[in-house]
Amino acid sequence: MNTKNNTLLIITAYLSVIIIWSTTPLAIKWSSQGIDFINGLSLRMFIGTSLALILSLFLYKGIPMHTKARQVYIASALAIYGAMMFVYWGAQYIPSGLVSVLFGLSPIFTTLFSVYLIKSERLYLSKVLGSALGLTGLGIIFIDRINLGDQALFGIGATLISVTLHTSSAVWIKHLNEPLPALVVTAGGLLFSLPLFILSYVLFAAPLPEQIPSRTLGAILYLGIMGSIAGFVSYYYILSRLSATSVALATLITPISALLIGKWFNNEVITSSILSGTICVLTGLVMHQFYGPLVKSLQRDKKSLQRNKSPQRDNDLQHKANNSQPDTDGSEKIK
Repeated sequence: MNTKNNTLLIITAYLSVIIIWSTTPLAIKWSSQGIDFINGLSLRMFIGTSLALILSLFLYKGIPMHTKARQVYIASALAIYGAMMFVYWGAQYIPSGLVSVLFGLSPIFTTLFSVYLIKSERLYLSKVLGSALGLTGLGIIFIDRINLGDQALFGIGATLISVTLHTSSAVWIKHLNEPLPALVVTAGGLLFSLPLFILSYVLFAAPLPEQIPSRTLGAILYLGIMGSIAGFVSYYYILSRLSATSVALATLITPISALLIGKWFNNEVITSSILSGTICVLTGLVMHQFYGPLVKSLQRDKKSLQRNKSPQRDNDLQHKANNSQPDTDGSEKIK
């Protein structure tokens, strides 16, 4: 029963991550409309940190502060502050769906970091070819964005830095292998990153307007509750129970859904170059993630069939040998 419950929780958390990751890019764009992006991000993180700490105090009587736990919080804060700052800034200049497409490269980055930190990944030919195809898709998108000016390229570059920080943080947390509840990891990471957000707000943010647009405020609240709490908790929950690369597989689905959401709800144009680049990225990810394991599975099945056939072949030979021997009394068999 416990195993079934755990499986159901993992599936629910995984689906939550896909839904939240699909809607987050558009919510990030909306949360910065009419206000400075640092204002929207800082308000989101203040809401998220407050809720995470309250829930941690209620459910776990606080958050541990021993050395290993602090290392996990620092690794989490790297993604929360660094990755968020870059993606919020970059999202101002590129379509929301493209943000998700760029984050679709996460498995490739994750594998590279895992090879050196977790030592659980190996660079097989299929992974190299898949990575090359994914990067080719990225190149197609880059060429398309050049026609839109430097700001679009800066937006792509900032988002790629965010992807790098996000995946390195995930692998670092996996490498630390500290059995902390997902909510505690989220609360600790938010708490450790909050001073940086406050400092950024004081030094760089423009003054808040007298009236915040209702859609902007709704996006901030959605990101503060769903993105910062439900999203991070679900993410760290599955990260603690699945491999870092398996968690990153969610990015195979979110680019398509995020592109459609941006088109339907924000009238974003999906150019032929973006579509071609996205197909290359997703094809590369499928090759990167599934081709090698599929070949191994087929090889195992072939060996298993050969092992099963060998005893049967030996039995048949033995049976034929027994039938060919004369009777013990020297008489011939009557045919």
